[in-house]
Amino acid sequence: MGRSYYIERFAQSIITVFAVVSASFFLLRGMPGTPADYLKAQLVESQRGAGAMDPHHLERLTQEYMNMYPDSPLHIQYFNYMQEMVLNLNFGRSIWYQEPVTDILFQALPWTLFVMSQALLLSFGVQVLLGAAMAYKEGARFDMGFTSFALVAGSTPYYIIALLGLYFLGYQLEWFPKGGHYDQSIPIGVNVDFIISIFYHSALPVMSLVLARTAGAISMRANAVRVLGQDYIRVARLRGLPTGRIVRRYVARNAVLPEYTSLLISMGAMFGGSVILEQIFVYPGIGFYTFKAVETRDYPLLMGGFVLVTVTVVIGVLIGDLTYGLIDPRASSGGGRESY
Repeated sequence: MGRSYYIERFAQSIITVFAVVSASFFLLRGMPGTPADYLKAQLVESQRGAGAMDPHHLERLTQEYMNMYPDSPLHIQYFNYMQEMVLNLNFGRSIWYQEPVTDILFQALPWTLFVMSQALLLSFGVQVLLGAAMAYKEGARFDMGFTSFALVAGSTPYYIIALLGLYFLGYQLEWFPKGGHYDQSIPIGVNVDFIISIFYHSALPVMSLVLARTAGAISMRANAVRVLGQDYIRVARLRGLPTGRIVRRYVARNAVLPEYTSLLISMGAMFGGSVILEQIFVYPGIGFYTFKAVETRDYPLLMGGFVLVTVTVVIGVLIGDLTYGLIDPRASSGGGRESY
């Protein structure tokens, strides 16, 4: 991969973020009843009983919350919003929480990343290991049983698994907490109890996402079976190479490549799914606040959530795209043969 490749990928990422943010901006303002009109009504309602609000004061407050001049032409609003967002990381002020949107989202982002990164890594590991084991035991009861399990779990929406897990493991058996980031009675800091608590509270959301993605093990199984039938595997066996080396260096290395691509594609879906998942488990992350913004018509917070999720997903895919050549040298050299 030359320098032009990296420049092209960075440029594509910037254009993607720009396009999504622009589309979100104009779609929100194309809804019946502009966000500025709704905000003005909310501000007037909050001041009821304190006398009529001065129109200039109302305009100033609306500008502060919306991060732009609400009465200016749409293209000027767009330019002002993009300028404030890019140069000052200013997304406006939340109508519901009465706090800067940036403060709310940046406090929530680490928790969403914590859950999603766990789910991505664990689901990838489960798919690879389970799929490889199923291929090795092809036709056996182990293979048939886990293929059926993966089909059922993978066909069930993650939010159904989340609701079932919350009901049985949270409310009925009380094995896991029902919401929150951590146990409020434990002091916050770098200590064993606090670390165990945050992993414990994230267990059910992570488990729901991992189970919903076990169908990927079937794809890994098919890839491994295909690789096991290649000529270079037969040659390796004839040369007397150890079975462990054949599995690790030849079978796993080539069979896992499509799964890595699938992992990159699934990042967007998982971050988008955090909106419902975090609401189910009352887990205050980006998805939780985005859902709350939709409920309360908190347009500044909603727009900020869209932007932050978009940037996070694009950065994740970009990192995966740039590191793909480390796992598959053919992506760097342009070769088309299996790697040996």
